[in-house]
Amino acid sequence: MNAYIHVLHSGLVGLALMGAVSGATNAGAQSVTSEETVRSVGRMLGRLPYYGVFDFIVFSVDRGTVTLAGYSYQGNLKADAEMAAKRASGVDEVANKIELLPASQNDDRIRWATFYRIYTDDFLSRYAPGGVYGVLRELRDERHFPGMQPVGRYPIHIIVKSGRTMLLGVVDNAADHQIAEVRAREVPGVFDVENGLTVAR
Repeated sequence: MNAYIHVLHSGLVGLALMGAVSGATNAGAQSVTSEETVRSVGRMLGRLPYYGVFDFIVFSVDRGTVTLAGYSYQGNLKADAEMAAKRASGVDEVANKIELLPASQNDDRIRWATFYRIYTDDFLSRYAPGGVYGVLRELRDERHFPGMQPVGRYPIHIIVKSGRTMLLGVVDNAADHQIAEVRAREVPGVFDVENGLTVAR
């Protein structure tokens, strides 16, 4: 099996995807290569309208079977991702292993505080699609619409579970990688921070 890492770029970085593809195709998808299936699944997942900064989705492809993994802040994203993957070319079956994050007011507090610290940082604010003003608007909207999250092409994803934070996604350099972790660790009440960010170059 050949393994590839796929990152869907739009602006800085969009939805981060990991695909493991097999060189063979099954009988139901003989006219579609594995590479075409990977691209098709990536396109379908990239169109999910509610994929946000508090979610993270990866996938692998083995012949006609797609395995989805990662984290969903809201339950509808898990189901929507499965439906999207099933519509991709060359897909016969989808194994959905996306973990639905449990509802927690404390985790929500950590999510939003981390979002603010990272995306308003002098060095990291360039990663926010709308800049600092966009971040402040998202924070204002959250007070009116609790339970929502910032959606769009946020390259640094913030996954919080039981007071523990994971940073996932892609940044431009090692300095940004380190600064993001420092900002996440500054949030009061965080038990631990795991920095899973990838440096693009």
